[in-house]
Amino acid sequence: MKPDKDSARGLAQLEGFLLWNAEVERARRQARRFTDQLPWLTTAQREDVERVFITERVAVSRESLTRIRDRAEELREEYSGRYARLRARCVAVSVGAVGAVTCLGTAVTLAFR
Repeated sequence: MKPDKDSARGLAQLEGFLLWNAEVERARRQARRFTDQLPWLTTAQREDVERVFITERVAVSRESLTRIRDRAEELREEYSGRYARLRARCVAVSVGAVGAVTCLGTAVTLAFR
């Protein structure tokens, strides 16, 4: 790989790591807010509820991100195929147009000799 691609890949991984950590921290804050609404819980119960809440929230986030990633890959494949077909058509039309203009120019030149 080129250094630029390595750098871009490393930055993307770092961004993903930071975003995921922010998501986990958001789940922790939500768990704390949830258990704050239940003042009768003991400390152990509060910790258990927070742990379960965080685990569930992180699992839901992971599932959502996986679905988004899969859909992005599907769209990338679909649009890459469309782009390749469009490019092929544009090249064919361009070659046809150049050929037609060349033939027309040759015919006009021969006609006026």
